[in-house]
Amino acid sequence: MAQEKTVQEKGEKGAEQAAPVAHWYIVHCYSGMEERVKKNLEQRINSMDMKEKIFEVVVPTEEVIEIKEGKRTPKRERLFPGYVLVKLVMDDESWHVVRNTPGITGFISADEERDKRTRPLPLTEREVQTIFQRMESAQPRAKVGFAKGQHVKIVDGPFKEFIGIVDEIDPERGKMKVLVSFFGRETPVELDFLQVERIG
Repeated sequence: MAQEKTVQEKGEKGAEQAAPVAHWYIVHCYSGMEERVKKNLEQRINSMDMKEKIFEVVVPTEEVIEIKEGKRTPKRERLFPGYVLVKLVMDDESWHVVRNTPGITGFISADEERDKRTRPLPLTEREVQTIFQRMESAQPRAKVGFAKGQHVKIVDGPFKEFIGIVDEIDPERGKMKVLVSFFGRETPVELDFLQVERIG
């Protein structure tokens, strides 16, 4: 009797271990249609009763501060235009539901390109963490149209009206170093993004 119970327990444990695990996958869609694809897929998950296999659909976005014409405008921007993340248990049925959703062109995987019969590879735990950390970052990323070596005009501060060359850009702090010719010498000046504007 005890032996039967042990065999039964082992069988139950084996079944628990064999339970399919959900992973995150990257799905390619038409750029600009990410939100619509998310809605389409969520509708298909409900109508085809796939909640036990397809758990979450995410359009990765991050908070950015756009600096334009001396103004800071906060907005959410897509991290990966043309891509959506889907958390699912990969099998023929879930693959078919996602793959045939209007707007989706396919799963992203190096192996899928090599062999169409191969199932796509999921994202690693580290890749998933990196994406979600960027999405949840409390510090918005500054989005600027400046590049190293570019000529800029200083519009505020003690060096107002000076023309300089961008030497370093620090988007995290919203600052940059600009080389300004001052008494015949190039002097690095740290400025806020709002203190400069592009020339031309």
